[in-house]
Amino acid sequence: MNWKNLMSSARIGDRKENKNANPLRSDFEIDYDRIIFSAPFRNLQDKTQVFPLPDQDFVHTRLTHSLEVSSVGKSLGKNVGAAVIEKYEELSYLTPYDFGAVVGAAALAHDVGNPPFGHSGEQAISDYFLYNTKAQKIKTLVLEQEWNDLIRFEGNAQGFRLLTKNQKQGLRLTYATLAAFTKYPCSSTLLNQDRARKSQKKYGYFKAEESAFCKVAEHLGLYPLSQNENTFARHPLAFLVEAADDICYSIIDLEDGFGLGLVSFEEARDFLAEILGESYYPEKLENIASDKEKIGVLRAVAINTLIHQTSEVFMKHEEEILSGNFDRALTDLIPSASTLEKLSSFSVKRIYQSRQVLEKEAAGFEVIDALLESFMEAVFCKFYNKENYSGRHKSVYRLLPAEVQFKLDWAKSPYESALEITDYISGMTDSSAVKQFRIMKGISLA
Repeated sequence: MNWKNLMSSARIGDRKENKNANPLRSDFEIDYDRIIFSAPFRNLQDKTQVFPLPDQDFVHTRLTHSLEVSSVGKSLGKNVGAAVIEKYEELSYLTPYDFGAVVGAAALAHDVGNPPFGHSGEQAISDYFLYNTKAQKIKTLVLEQEWNDLIRFEGNAQGFRLLTKNQKQGLRLTYATLAAFTKYPCSSTLLNQDRARKSQKKYGYFKAEESAFCKVAEHLGLYPLSQNENTFARHPLAFLVEAADDICYSIIDLEDGFGLGLVSFEEARDFLAEILGESYYPEKLENIASDKEKIGVLRAVAINTLIHQTSEVFMKHEEEILSGNFDRALTDLIPSASTLEKLSSFSVKRIYQSRQVLEKEAAGFEVIDALLESFMEAVFCKFYNKENYSGRHKSVYRLLPAEVQFKLDWAKSPYESALEITDYISGMTDSSAVKQFRIMKGISLA
């Protein structure tokens, strides 16, 4: 792989570079703007990060998390971009801000495919197809890879679908941003999964978007790992998107846990101080009035420390990354890796498995399963089992938004119909999903 191809500003659907580029606003900055004004991104304001449906205003949603990941990603991209441009003379036409814009845009979009109720929402969609007896009828109507997409619903693949799906005003992002977004450049049916490769831990595109991803890979020259299964090495900047996410959720979830009283001030302070190392000056904290502000200051300095550590590790392995041989999380190799690992174990016990999180996750399973069952049954009876299309099914079907009904009318297969419904359910906010559930169950008609 080479940086000149990898930093292509051509857009999907248009293989040529933009010859009339605005010198004050790059194509990669346009990507950022298109994402931030898009409906999938706006919906993140009412989607769970860690604490579902938080009552406290300081707890992060998917939207605030994504904005912070994008900010960290921009810094990582600019740091790496400056070093890469200095190393390769032929890249003098690029600026560090171009690298920062690509990583920032991809990081901004990294969670747009996540359904309501956090990662439990992904599992709830998968569980519906795996365990709901009514869903088993769908299995007989789809291909094996199509079924794998449904029973292993993946927010990353859903995100790639949203970013590339044809719409009247589609996003049409650059190839570089789409590839940097794709942390898992493989499909759900990868047979020879290499567990040593971080990029094959999950999958990054559904069968429906396989051709779109292959166009991205071909245009940018991503290193092919398996021709038969369309599996590729990551775009180098995808490692920075992943690192930005890792940095933010490690540190910010700790701060949220402290704000909710799940983590003591001393525990949060000590983790952050360990990251700062010799740069930690406890006497400076004495001039700060509240514990909340103290943790906020330590959080900011800790993130800055992790950004510089990660940038250095990337450049240390830059040539190995370009060859396609490097495939590890950058944050596993930084000086603070052992602290982040301890923090991860601590967060699982004290934050992610807290009772308030588990209770609301359990509610999410009930809501998503019920919505999927009702809408899937109505859709499949209407289009594929018409003799059983009852009045109840008609009422449920009419609850679907007009644009969803329009897309279903044009769906060419049961697989595409199923994806349209998972698009609809996964695109819901936490509040809208709960409201729809309550109405359909007769709990609330207001």
